[in-house]
Amino acid sequence: MRSELLIGAASSGCGKTTFTLGLLRAMARRGFVVQPFKCGPDYIDTRHHQMAAGRSSVNLDRFMMSEKHVEEVYRRYAFPADIAITEGVMGLFDGYDGMQGSSAGIAAELDIPVVLIVNAKSTAYSVAPLLYGFKHFYPKIRIVGAVFNFVASENHYYYLKQACSDAGVEALGYLPKQENIAIPSRHLGLSLDSDFCFDEFADRIADLVDKYVCVDRLLELTTVTGKSEYSRPKADIQQESFGSLRITIARDAAFNFVYTENIAYLERLGTVTYFSPLTDTSLPPTDFLYLPGGYPELHLPALSENQPMLDAIRSYIRKGGHTLAECGGMMYLCRAIIGQDGHIYPMVGVLDQTATMQPMKLRLGYRTLQWGEFRLSGHEFHYSSIVSAENALPSCATAFSALGRQVDTPLYHYRNLLAGYTHLYWADPASNAWLHHFLEK
Repeated sequence: MRSELLIGAASSGCGKTTFTLGLLRAMARRGFVVQPFKCGPDYIDTRHHQMAAGRSSVNLDRFMMSEKHVEEVYRRYAFPADIAITEGVMGLFDGYDGMQGSSAGIAAELDIPVVLIVNAKSTAYSVAPLLYGFKHFYPKIRIVGAVFNFVASENHYYYLKQACSDAGVEALGYLPKQENIAIPSRHLGLSLDSDFCFDEFADRIADLVDKYVCVDRLLELTTVTGKSEYSRPKADIQQESFGSLRITIARDAAFNFVYTENIAYLERLGTVTYFSPLTDTSLPPTDFLYLPGGYPELHLPALSENQPMLDAIRSYIRKGGHTLAECGGMMYLCRAIIGQDGHIYPMVGVLDQTATMQPMKLRLGYRTLQWGEFRLSGHEFHYSSIVSAENALPSCATAFSALGRQVDTPLYHYRNLLAGYTHLYWADPASNAWLHHFLEK
């Protein structure tokens, strides 16, 4: 028996992530092989999924990925697992343009049953029309049941079950209202403080899931049958022609915002080695250096004081080493970063500009970058900015929002370096010609 489900919600703030983490941990504790997925471009929830389930979580995103690629990735990771659990994004029908790119769209394309999470705080039987509407609004998806969050008592749940019965949606249980089942929020979003014990937190939610949610019934309703085993398309294999590349990726507390499938694609192009800009003092032999985003602003003294690593990266890039730097990785390559404390911290300096955390202003959204003949897709999410200067490095690309409006998101090109705020997606063979062009230069 295999189960597949997508955890959707009526809106943001209903507790999708909390319930997802609890269900992942509960299923892993039962001995199941559990494969997590995340709708949308999120790179923080996926880290939590991995910690809860013990397997890397994979993004499914219909802005950055073609329909064919989403299906291929999903089947490749889901088929070896006993249970595939996909966490939705925002409300079930919220997309980048109407319903386009929504969790409902993913559920329809992949034929995944939906379990709806409903915020029951300050409501009871009135959830009936909401449940009815969600069930019938989009006939291409199957809402097989609902789980309620922030439930005050068994009596409260009695009225919620009545609403489910009259709306034609099966009640699968609830999570009680408790103060200790919320992930502390910090900085960019859900980020783990050093003194926060994730395993205890995940086990605590899993205990509540086991006690108050009809897990066996949920698995029964989401059982899938008749799907053949996965085999990877030959065309995708044939495109990968750089099998001898030495690929070096920054990975530590300062740099860790990556897409699982991006890294898997790089592993098919060559040998991947990880290093830490915080603690290492030299680069390994490298043909392609990848500096992903993360939290460099939380580690500015350590990054700035590691002079051997700053020198090594500066030398590598100035000698023409191929490098891709995203968001925090791009900031690290600037002349300096101004921290939230107002102090100026010298950095690598191959980009003649300064990044600043003052004032912190959120910039986010999908981005399409037109770089010559190539179109690059990704997502922007940051609070920092680049200090305006007369000699500012010009952008080598024109950037557009999801709705096609031009925006000022830069992409910098210096020798064999591409750097910018956009977290790019390149694992889709339908849209990654730019990466191969870049590596061939």
